[in-house]
Amino acid sequence: MKKALLALILCSAGPVVAGQIDLRANEQPIVATRDEEAIAKIPANYRFVEPGTLTVAISALNSPPLALLASDNRTRVGSDPDIARLLASSLGLKLKLVPTAWEDWPLGITSGRYDVALVNIAVTEARKQKFDFATYRADSLAFSVKATSPINAISGPADLVGRRVIVGSGTNQERILLRWNEENRAAGREPAKPIYLTDDASGNLYIQSGRADVVFGPQSVAAYKAALNGTTKVVGLGPKKTWVATTSKKGNGLVLALQAAINGAIARGEYQQVLARWGEQGEGVDTSQVNPPGVNW
Repeated sequence: MKKALLALILCSAGPVVAGQIDLRANEQPIVATRDEEAIAKIPANYRFVEPGTLTVAISALNSPPLALLASDNRTRVGSDPDIARLLASSLGLKLKLVPTAWEDWPLGITSGRYDVALVNIAVTEARKQKFDFATYRADSLAFSVKATSPINAISGPADLVGRRVIVGSGTNQERILLRWNEENRAAGREPAKPIYLTDDASGNLYIQSGRADVVFGPQSVAAYKAALNGTTKVVGLGPKKTWVATTSKKGNGLVLALQAAINGAIARGEYQQVLARWGEQGEGVDTSQVNPPGVNW
């Protein structure tokens, strides 16, 4: 059953619909209008990784609706690639998407391999020391379990006592989980057992086979998966809501052009089209902010 669903998602010649999400139709790009006001904000001394091209790091993982493979099993689609296309076309640039591991985007930005990273990156006070941010979504973290799991609610450390929790290394959700483990130990309770996986397929296998109890990750991904195949359910949200933002090198000035491009796309309705077709309407922003207050962990 699981393999059949995956084959339908990636290879079907016809539309695959999750609620109002038509994966086949969503392969058609939404292209933004060239925005002269945003282009004027590109610093005169800024040098793109490739001249005339916006090089954007996106997730290499299959993490719908944020990033996934199209039906050709090669093209990257999803809300983050769509936002990248809005940015590039608004700024009058070609687009180069570079699938990137979560662990690699910070060095890739600081070393100049990418102009921008769009890997569902949350604004934190620590990250603001090295990177500039222009917000484009408001996101929560979510706890998911197998649809038939007896776990029906997770709202605090005590709900994860002894649970095996899938979490990404170096992520905000890992920080929350480790802090909750400290609270459990201090209260004399057994901590949760982190399980570090690097791909979505392994996470699905662990949950469905009973090798893990909980997945802790982005709410948009959790809600999408639950709606698409019904094999998981969302049982709680993380303790903090975060701004998700374009991420660029600190102080190079590109962030102002990115902010203007996002705000222009919002004003023209192109941004709303992207969120709507990936079921992320509830995570939209009315205006992009540069380096807003970030979360502390």
